[in-house]
Amino acid sequence: MMKPNSATAGSAETSLSSVVLAAAVLAVCLTIFLPCPAPCSSDTRVLRFGKLWDGKGPLLSGALVVVEGNRVVDVTAEASAIPEGAEVIDLTGYTGLPGLIDVHTHMTYYWDRTPGTTPWSQAESMSPAMTVFLAQENALKTLEAGVTTVRDLGAFDPNSCVHMDIAMRDLINRGAMVGPRMFVCGYGLLPTFAPSYPGQVSPSWGRADGVADVTRVVREQIAAGADCIKMFASTGSASDLTGYQTFTFEEIKAAVDIAHARGKHIAVHSYGPDAARDAVRAGANSIEHATGMDDETIAEMARRRIFYVPTIDHNRYYADNREDYGYSEEIEKQLRAFVERNLETARRAHKAGVPLAMGSDALFTMFGENTRELGWFVKAGMTPEEALVTATVNGAVLLGMENELGRVAPGCYADIVAVEGNPLVDIDAAIHGVRWVMKDGKVVVDKTGSGKRD
Repeated sequence: MMKPNSATAGSAETSLSSVVLAAAVLAVCLTIFLPCPAPCSSDTRVLRFGKLWDGKGPLLSGALVVVEGNRVVDVTAEASAIPEGAEVIDLTGYTGLPGLIDVHTHMTYYWDRTPGTTPWSQAESMSPAMTVFLAQENALKTLEAGVTTVRDLGAFDPNSCVHMDIAMRDLINRGAMVGPRMFVCGYGLLPTFAPSYPGQVSPSWGRADGVADVTRVVREQIAAGADCIKMFASTGSASDLTGYQTFTFEEIKAAVDIAHARGKHIAVHSYGPDAARDAVRAGANSIEHATGMDDETIAEMARRRIFYVPTIDHNRYYADNREDYGYSEEIEKQLRAFVERNLETARRAHKAGVPLAMGSDALFTMFGENTRELGWFVKAGMTPEEALVTATVNGAVLLGMENELGRVAPGCYADIVAVEGNPLVDIDAAIHGVRWVMKDGKVVVDKTGSGKRD
């Protein structure tokens, strides 16, 4: 064996040092320039469910939902998918669901049951600022029902034009108020319904008579920041169960056309069949409340995929609480009769293939009962899973948010609910069994006993 000379040895040592130095430099560069693996995220949580319904597929057992920030990044049953260092939230005793969507609420209608007041009298006596502040209670009760998103179709604002619903939405979005994600309409369009008297100023909010006025008011709501448009095309509300058409077809069509031209959806209020028929002809996105719709109108809704939001439970609520509202026993009978007509129309619409969406029409003390509508849908002939679709996938489609809401899937907002029981077998599990709610990646309700909320 030949012994290397000193020059050869020095050269080898220099080469070795160069290799070591190069490797060190490369390691530093890789650390700086290559993207961090999943364990680097300090914002990663893993939700471990006993079962999960993601909004479309069958129940997944032993499901893991990986959340980064406010989005879902993975849904799997593989424990190896848990990123190193992620916070794991154990919900194995529960069934996971997408956050529910209520597409017809009135979040700023607030009443605290003060003796000597009624819901309407107290609401009329409060300033807009006080109303928005107190309505936080409605927002929290809505979250506790598992509803993480609402379409709010009108604020209680009889004496001013301050768009309380827009203010409430924006406060929630900036984190100054805890509540569901809100899509709001500003003021609903109303025709003249009362004469002006000397010295009396009629409220101008939402007032529209004729095509030109309708066009102007729709534009005003959009300019104010409304996400959608609401049009009261018939009488009917509270103890008034009439359904007389108030806007002509031409007026409804003008509202629909302007809303759609500006990229907004429009909901049309119709207690009876006539305004609903014209709203469907005009191409509205959803019909609210309507009873007694004829077969032709229902078939056209199915063909054009126009949503029906029956709000069946709303009049049950009024009937159950008639003394709070000062309603007579006769009014209660009329309310319950309306519920049955509403249920029958929903049954016919579902059978014909009309897409339905869950809307509670919650106001005042009805918040927290938002999802009782699902029980009526099952009575109307839906399976529990079909009922859940109305409050998840369908609600998201109606909002134009089908790629971000209504599912537990990668890319969607981390709006997720945990319930006791199996809601695909018994819908009451979704109505009365909510124990934990995540909205936008934050835990906003925790009744599991851990006591953890963000």
